[in-house]
Amino acid sequence: MAAITLGSAQISDYETRYPEIFRRTSGKHYMLPLIGLGVIAYLVYCWWFFSIGTVLAEGQWQRANITARQWYSYEIRPTIRMNGDAAKVTYPRFSVLGKNPDPDWVRQVDGTTTVSFGASQALHLNGKSVVAQRNDEIVSIVINDDAARLAAGTAVPSWVLLRDNEVQLDFGFAGEARIMPERISIARRFLGWPNFVFDTNSPFWGKSFSEVAAMIVSGERIKPDMSNLSLAFDNIWNNAEWQHGDVWTKMLQTIVMAFVGTFFAGLLALPLAFIAARNITPNFLANQLTKRLFDFLRSVDMFIWALFFTRAFGPGPLAGISAIFFTDTGTLGKLYSETLENIDDKQREGMKSVGASPVNVQRYGVIPQVMPVFLSQMLYFWESNTRSATIIGAVGAGGIGLKLWEAMRTNANWANVAYMVVLILIVVFVFDAVSNALRSRLMGDRRVSSK
Repeated sequence: MAAITLGSAQISDYETRYPEIFRRTSGKHYMLPLIGLGVIAYLVYCWWFFSIGTVLAEGQWQRANITARQWYSYEIRPTIRMNGDAAKVTYPRFSVLGKNPDPDWVRQVDGTTTVSFGASQALHLNGKSVVAQRNDEIVSIVINDDAARLAAGTAVPSWVLLRDNEVQLDFGFAGEARIMPERISIARRFLGWPNFVFDTNSPFWGKSFSEVAAMIVSGERIKPDMSNLSLAFDNIWNNAEWQHGDVWTKMLQTIVMAFVGTFFAGLLALPLAFIAARNITPNFLANQLTKRLFDFLRSVDMFIWALFFTRAFGPGPLAGISAIFFTDTGTLGKLYSETLENIDDKQREGMKSVGASPVNVQRYGVIPQVMPVFLSQMLYFWESNTRSATIIGAVGAGGIGLKLWEAMRTNANWANVAYMVVLILIVVFVFDAVSNALRSRLMGDRRVSSK
């Protein structure tokens, strides 16, 4: 069909003959500015109602910075106590340095204890006097029986804070020190996740990769009842600090929760959708009852269902599977029924014309049209529920979400939280890629078959 081209004269003629069509009303002229003003007024109202300005002004942003650093770094906290003129350095009972810590950044030579905080940053303790250095700035601190004070005439730089009877020193990311009359508390910070592979109780701890490989391949058995390879895997899987075995088991539990809940929801939603579709089941009462059931199931959020089933079944994956099953049955049922109501009836009429039974009419006249769409939607919900299962797990529905919530609640294991978050992201990325690839194949096959 040839394209029709209108000249400017013809367009003017049409505008003159049909002014009611081409003439914009006064309301339309002001519609866009009014919408813009409405959006601005709404944003101003939200700013006032939620006190966003006050929140931003009074927010403790330094705490956010500290928490963020705990995700990708760790601290070692030695304590230095004076016994006469001699200093004794002690470490926490469960130190990441093991049972006999001897870090190279703490040294005691000729009565002087030196704690290094990196290049040009150090703390030197000799008797009752402390010299702190940060780059080109040096301060002297005197420790008395009742207080720690800067030496007379010493200026107070920005990284030194005087509080009550103590002196606090800030060495930036490298750490900090609190100098008190009875002790000196050190917090030394390093990048990374310590003991991620082997914990301090493992015979492989502290050894290089080549040393571990040599022990596994040709070393004598550390335990007579198992090979060194089995022992190494057991030490990694049962790492007391990182709990790899428990984390991965909970992650697998989350994946299974999402799959089982979505799968059974899809199975139940399929026959119910045929009842809800008006063109498939021409019964008003059956249509309305089924659609209201879908509305009920999907109107209650998955999180609320998880709380309910956790109360009913107790904490565990069964509560998570049930929450996903109920929510997705309602959502998939609604999507499936709407898809069925928009199918091409020509294939159904063709099956009826050759005398096919009602079951065969649906089997060969309807299912081939909608099944690729149904499977594509179910794959999307499976991928989405992998993320949702993490959230509902936090309320006791099992899986990695419960493990993540336990680590966050202690407010001390943010590196473990980061580990689980990274693992969840990897799993979600993989499932997203797999789901997209399968959906593309399904929809591609549907487009090919429809030609």
